[in-house]
Amino acid sequence: MPFHIKDEADRCLNCKKPLCRQGCPINTPVPTMIALLKEGKIQEAGELLFSNNPMSLVCSLVCDHEQQCEGHCVLGRKGNSVYVSTIEHYISNTVFDNLKIKCEAPNGKKVAVIGAGPAGITISILLTQKGYSVTLFDAKEKIGGVLQYGIPEFRLPKTILERYKKKLLEIGVKIRPNTSIGSALEIRDLVRDGYQSIFIGTGVWRPKKLGVKGESLGNVHYAIDYLVNPEVYDLGESVAIIGMGNSAMDVARTALRHGATKVTLYGRRFKPNASENEVLYAKMDGAHFEFCKQIMEITDDGPVFSDILYNEEGQQIGLSKELEYVKADSTIISISQGPKSKLVNTTDGLEATKNGLLMTDEKGQTTIPGIFASGDVVLGARTVVEAVAYSKIVAEAMDAYMKDENSIPLQESVK
Repeated sequence: MPFHIKDEADRCLNCKKPLCRQGCPINTPVPTMIALLKEGKIQEAGELLFSNNPMSLVCSLVCDHEQQCEGHCVLGRKGNSVYVSTIEHYISNTVFDNLKIKCEAPNGKKVAVIGAGPAGITISILLTQKGYSVTLFDAKEKIGGVLQYGIPEFRLPKTILERYKKKLLEIGVKIRPNTSIGSALEIRDLVRDGYQSIFIGTGVWRPKKLGVKGESLGNVHYAIDYLVNPEVYDLGESVAIIGMGNSAMDVARTALRHGATKVTLYGRRFKPNASENEVLYAKMDGAHFEFCKQIMEITDDGPVFSDILYNEEGQQIGLSKELEYVKADSTIISISQGPKSKLVNTTDGLEATKNGLLMTDEKGQTTIPGIFASGDVVLGARTVVEAVAYSKIVAEAMDAYMKDENSIPLQESVK
């Protein structure tokens, strides 16, 4: 065991009321995990983590730990918190490939999972464990969704997703890449082919527009598009990024690794809205920050801003009359994203909110009995761990639906 891992494990106080666990959206059993590791039972620790969170290996790298488990550690009140993420990653990474996922005998019922992101992968694993035959559809060639196409390699090695694919195939999940449901195939086709329940976890892949003049120019791009394949973009040396969320930090750090020499992020408020660690990493990588800026226009030479004026209470009171013309080879917009509308447009009865998010009840059932959803397509752009936590609830609801003889059959719900 690496020495620093042992040191961190030894620092855990094994609190009777572990605040670290309370701070975790999926209630990771941190003290038990650490105790098992110290007892030399790393396999048991890994199995415990996986059973609680099938995406533990991913979450150990991409979660906002300083606001969750580590941020709630009592040791952090007067010193450094236990680095729970480092311990969790060591355990999950060591054990993952040798995990034997126990599955019940096949029950003869088929489930379609649309979207191979964190929610879709979680649902596929949990329902396969319950004996269902799962087919996982995704519009892209590789599984992972935002993990594959929205988080850079330096934050999440893509080999991890290949390991998940191998594990899915190992337990019998069928994977159909490059298959967009709502195009050639529609939900009614899945129903015709005997799927007893359908899960939708298609994420949010439609970038939010600024709505300013110049947004369609050739030197302007959207963050979610850029992160899919940065190699195909020629951004030049100077890059302006509109937005200061986690995706904006990923864009900044990626652009700096692909030849940009000056990268500046512009935000409307007094501070970034990304996690503290991601901001620190972006600064260490060389990114610059400009605050209280309102984008007014984008030109061939770069963005144009006006200063936002605030009063002493932090309330916006207006904009400066003077415009600031920023010189930049490329401008990248990173202010949020929403879901695409293919499924809603091609499925009668499937309803969405005014923002395009799928409408569900508290257990993830959509407006069509037998069709469920979770993840970003329901909650909006959120964290991986939140998607997984909600998907655990949805998997139980789907299981209950398919076992309930009084449920309205999917074949009657979709015409």
